[in-house]
Amino acid sequence: MNIRLAFAFIISLVSCQVPAQVKPFNEENIEIGIVEKLESTIPMDLEFMLEDGSRVSLNEHIDKPTILSFVYFDCPGMCGPLLAGVADVITKLDMNLGEDYDVITFSFDPKDSPDKARAEKANFVQQIDPKYWPHWNFLTSSQETINKITNAVGWRYKAQGLDFAHPSAIMIISPEGKITRYLYGVSYLPFDVKMALIEAQKGIAQPTINKILEYCFAYDPQGRGYTLQITRIVGFFTIIIALAIFVYLIVKGRRKTENK
Repeated sequence: MNIRLAFAFIISLVSCQVPAQVKPFNEENIEIGIVEKLESTIPMDLEFMLEDGSRVSLNEHIDKPTILSFVYFDCPGMCGPLLAGVADVITKLDMNLGEDYDVITFSFDPKDSPDKARAEKANFVQQIDPKYWPHWNFLTSSQETINKITNAVGWRYKAQGLDFAHPSAIMIISPEGKITRYLYGVSYLPFDVKMALIEAQKGIAQPTINKILEYCFAYDPQGRGYTLQITRIVGFFTIIIALAIFVYLIVKGRRKTENK
């Protein structure tokens, strides 16, 4: 009898924590965020413009593990902190930029020009050793090319007036262009980045905790950041506690039966 009551209790809790209007999670419904494409290969034949205006294909440019980031140069929000985070981790890695890995920052705004890319680069490379400057490139291109590269890595963003709502993360790719890791946020632990680069050199893709983050956080376009979803988290832990009670009652019931 106790088990039946416990089961009914759990069902009632679950039904209370999942509102009827909530749609099942579907990556295709994501407008702003990242749909991970681990082990997929980015289109290496795409051409971009370097800061000096010269054109280069990714095939010509990528020959070692590479950190990719996506920003737009007039961004008033997360792009600056993200690039500062990249610069910071470059200074802390016990690996040599240009020898062990490269860094590429793509603009996803087709209005951004090589001149703006050069100015944006100057704002951040000053934080790193000048000998590394040539190995962190800021690339621009047309909307068609931008669509191809952002779709390839699962980068979902949306125009909002003159600005964009977008996620914040870096990606690690192998020398062959295979996506091997996503690292989220605007600051990155040197150990995490180093291990991701070493794995990328070997072509090893590693999953992230992105699915948990997508459940616990939601993107706030106005604040241009991720907000904690308290209701979801409370619901999740309520279900866990209810399941623990259910298991406890089962074990307790069996012990009583055995002692009779």
